[in-house]
Amino acid sequence: MMESIEAGSAEERDLASDSESISAGAGPGCSSDSAIETLRLAMLPGIGPRTLTALLESFGDPASVFAAPDHQLASVHGVGPKVITAIRSAKDTIDVDAIAHWCRRERVEIVSDESDHYPRMLSDLPDAPPILFVDGQVIEEDEIAVAIVGTRHATVYGLKQAEHLAYSLSRAGVTVVSGLARGIDAAAHEGAMAGGGRTIAVLGSGHGQIYPKEHQGMAKAVAAHGAVISEYPPYAKPRAGMFPQRNRIIAGLALATLVVEAPDRSGALITARIAMEQNREVLAVPGPVTSRASRGCNQLIRDGAKLIQSVDDILEELGPMRSPVQTADGHQVRNAAELKLNELERKVLGAIDPESTPIDQVIQRSGLPAQRVIAIISVLEMRRLIRRLSGQYVSRI
Repeated sequence: MMESIEAGSAEERDLASDSESISAGAGPGCSSDSAIETLRLAMLPGIGPRTLTALLESFGDPASVFAAPDHQLASVHGVGPKVITAIRSAKDTIDVDAIAHWCRRERVEIVSDESDHYPRMLSDLPDAPPILFVDGQVIEEDEIAVAIVGTRHATVYGLKQAEHLAYSLSRAGVTVVSGLARGIDAAAHEGAMAGGGRTIAVLGSGHGQIYPKEHQGMAKAVAAHGAVISEYPPYAKPRAGMFPQRNRIIAGLALATLVVEAPDRSGALITARIAMEQNREVLAVPGPVTSRASRGCNQLIRDGAKLIQSVDDILEELGPMRSPVQTADGHQVRNAAELKLNELERKVLGAIDPESTPIDQVIQRSGLPAQRVIAIISVLEMRRLIRRLSGQYVSRI
């Protein structure tokens, strides 16, 4: 999967240095011998994420996979003679040092699922990639994210909707995730960056083979405003099968997937289906019934996806976080809908416990007039951030 990198004497010295630093745990993202061997195993041809997950579940760690006899390897689902041959020849065919050198030179971090830098949202995936190549940085706030996907052959209407919604989400503090493709993806990234917020692109190729080529500049801009992520080694060229596979990462990084425009046979619908399978929200922007580009969106809405007309519609659907997230302004967010709150509403919400809390105590804690607190409690209840337990008691959801 990795093209060889020709090296002169200087590069050979660099590669030797990379090898020593990785072994010492100081390499770009590889913090242990296990991570190094996971990288080697993950890069083997014929081993996709599901097969890799099955191997690690069967043998415990990559070293045990490499040491296992052929008959034990063959007992793992998805492992046939070709995969066994690839495992046996791994040290001869996968140049981990060359991969590490390329990543060091291009400032791309190699992040294993053992690393603190690995996105926690992906841990819900049954076939989460054990290795990610990251240009930029994924931070805690990126757990408040929405994926925006759609057709490459977007209409003017679709492009305007994607850019506007991404801009509005960005202004609200939501990270926008997409796939760096032409059309809706590009509009989503552009809108998020214009809003001054964060955006993440997930590639269907390696970092050294940005696709489409005209988006190389956009990839650098996205990395500066967030991160560009791939599970493929640097020189992996884009192939048709890689894009549906990368869609699970797009959906996995987000609390919800928003489809802006998609015909009835579209990769965006694959992303929406994956999001449903992951118990994430699926949202769609409606379009004219006569528009081929909107058939997939209209079908999603017919089948139960939330119809989206504004950013408020999106925020209402995001729901509770898997764990509290600290935002840049110092607030601890437990539910993405909290991003819509003003300062007084946040003050009242902060005065309410997850357990039963007397309204008199909320008034005392917030320091606000009783009538203002009562009114704000009604707003918080409508936004499904709290529940009223009785006339005088409330609790945080």
